[in-house]
Amino acid sequence: MAGITLEKGKRIYDSGQPMTAFHLMTKGKVQVEYPGGTYQLGKGDVIGVCELCSEVHFLGYTALEETVILTYPFNSMDALDELLQKHPDVARLFLISLFRQISTLLVLSYKSEMNCTSFHQALMEDYAKYSALCSRYHIQPQVPDGLEEIAAHLGEDSADMWLNSYYLGLQHIYSGTGVDSKSFMLEPGISLGMLRKGSLDFRRTFTVLEEQMIYRSNIAGRYFNSSGNDLFELFTSLYNRLGQNNEDSDALIGDIDRIIKQFENDPSLNRTRVSSRISAFRNSLSPRSSSGQGAGSEDSGTSAAIMKELTGSLDTILGFANFDAEKGDTFREHVNAYRDLEDRTSTEDFAVRLRRQITEEFYALYTSTFKIAVNAPSIPVPVKMFLYFGYVDENLAGTENCVTLHNLAGGMDNQSSLGVYTLYHWLLAILNGEKNPSRNEFDEDYTDYLHKQKAGHHITAAQFTELEKDPMSKVAFEMQNMFPQVNKMTCGRVTTFCPLFSSDNVLKDLKTAFVTTTQVHRAFEKIKSIDYSAFYRESMDLEHAEIMGKETIHLEYLPDIILMPNIGIRGVMWQEIEGKKRNSPGRMFFSIFHMEDLSTTMVRLTGEFRWEMCKRIQSSRWNDVSERSLTSEYFDYIQFYRKNQELSGEAKERIRNSLQRAKNSFKEMFVRDYIIWILFEGAGSPRLNKVARRILLTYCPFPAELAAAMEQNPIYTEIMSRQKVLRGQRLHHLNTLKTKLRNSGTPVPETLDAEFAFIQGKV
Repeated sequence: MAGITLEKGKRIYDSGQPMTAFHLMTKGKVQVEYPGGTYQLGKGDVIGVCELCSEVHFLGYTALEETVILTYPFNSMDALDELLQKHPDVARLFLISLFRQISTLLVLSYKSEMNCTSFHQALMEDYAKYSALCSRYHIQPQVPDGLEEIAAHLGEDSADMWLNSYYLGLQHIYSGTGVDSKSFMLEPGISLGMLRKGSLDFRRTFTVLEEQMIYRSNIAGRYFNSSGNDLFELFTSLYNRLGQNNEDSDALIGDIDRIIKQFENDPSLNRTRVSSRISAFRNSLSPRSSSGQGAGSEDSGTSAAIMKELTGSLDTILGFANFDAEKGDTFREHVNAYRDLEDRTSTEDFAVRLRRQITEEFYALYTSTFKIAVNAPSIPVPVKMFLYFGYVDENLAGTENCVTLHNLAGGMDNQSSLGVYTLYHWLLAILNGEKNPSRNEFDEDYTDYLHKQKAGHHITAAQFTELEKDPMSKVAFEMQNMFPQVNKMTCGRVTTFCPLFSSDNVLKDLKTAFVTTTQVHRAFEKIKSIDYSAFYRESMDLEHAEIMGKETIHLEYLPDIILMPNIGIRGVMWQEIEGKKRNSPGRMFFSIFHMEDLSTTMVRLTGEFRWEMCKRIQSSRWNDVSERSLTSEYFDYIQFYRKNQELSGEAKERIRNSLQRAKNSFKEMFVRDYIIWILFEGAGSPRLNKVARRILLTYCPFPAELAAAMEQNPIYTEIMSRQKVLRGQRLHHLNTLKTKLRNSGTPVPETLDAEFAFIQGKV
């Protein structure tokens, strides 16, 4: 078959053109356009293969250089099936290209999802800054058009994370020369079935990207819109009103410059109008004094000094850790190769293999470094940056990020007393006996694991006793079982994960993404302001057992927060209690640089915690509706929603669609409803159906003040009236107990007063 040569810049297809052929590229590069971005095709890729199940192209294609293609007409599925059967080599190329393209699009959709969250977070923070400045100077703040209509991005329709691993695995199988790929190619119908399924998954991912682009465009419209009532106008008007010499003007002009830089070339905005407004503002500014230049020079000098200190960081880390010389040379070689990759998220075999090797070496180096650091009189800053952030190389991190990491590492304090740990301080707490190691993937704690090793005759009874008391063995258990898994999970990019700190992963300002104790506690307070009982456990008052008898009280145990040394997008609710003690804090893990909105992620993890904690308390009866609990009632509600006469046909259809998106997971359904409960229902914006609302209000009740306000809404009145009766019965019982103690001259325990306040919702 003769090839067709396309000249550089040739427009091959526009979105909307009929789908009539596939084109196998034998030379050149082609740019593919999707909503919000582009990716490239090269030799061996097939133009149009991802649009197999569409009558028209929904992607755009342009030749980036001289490109040669082989054309295969596409008339019908039967004709395509016949082509694939007769030419298995062609089928193999079609499939490999499809798998590669969908893996690329899935990675792009994950990044796009992060950007949606970052955009919303920045929007809310910018308006909060504007409102705070207006309040400071007694100015009536204005509200940009449409601001109140922008809700947080929940990512309900996000592409499934497992799909990327699935298609990468298929790509490796079909790219290989073993019997697996050959046997697949010989099986009739497999190739066409794979192509059809892949194209459908590609289209779904494309739709998600389209919706995410629309979401980001809506946010961009809050900064610049045709009416002029937008954040750019509010910021610039406030700047002009305060004047150039005001103490807040420098920070304000910095925010304006950031807004301009972010949206000046946004494709969703009218560039002519935006450029005109930006030019008008800049022309209105008077010349700045030279003091700003002096400050810049000083910052430049500081950065230069820091970079000088960080030169050869990897050698410093390897030397400090006394790392094996041969292994150190290999790791250095791999780090350099990774740094030089054109695409560090490449799914090519050599890139996948390189990331796997680096990952194994990274954890070995981390273990060696920790063992030296715990006894070292002082720790060099590059080593601190490695332990806290996964940093190894100044060139891989980039100058600006290096300066930020250096400053953060220098001021890092141990916040473990407040329940927030860096991984380094968490391992120290285990070493010092303050915390027990986390459970492993088989839900075994450290003692269970040792018992299993002893039962399997892998260790003797003497070794069991020794290991049970050995602090460093406990640390090793944590680093072997929890660290590698959670580090990858919090990062979020499971298939392209590499533990090294790289500038490629920095999707927003590091200082903004850095998780602080204050942010964690603020996120907890936000949740508790709506679901005040989230982290309370029913318990016996053992301290006053002779007075309280078998009377139960509620005690709060906030989970420990451990910050993993990476840049990531996910939070992980690893365990709801410590070991087997119910009255102990759970464990939640975040990246130390969290690229999504921390509060929203915390809400999701609290929903997971609620579900898992109830299952643990209820044990085998967690879904037995005769034993009333959050999980049993919710399970019953989802299992029999089709027969529920309280639900309208529309509500049932929404449940069916939600259940499909949740992959039939009742837990995931609950978590999504819980997020809506905290973010929307608790803010006075009803979104749930009456059955889900009743369950959430029963087991995740509002605090007293919010409940009083919500009771005015008719949709809550009936449920809350029923709750008032139950609460009144409990309060009457506690009052009777109080009176009995006072009459007998016995002091009323503080725990009884605290329980009284808890039942009232006034904690």
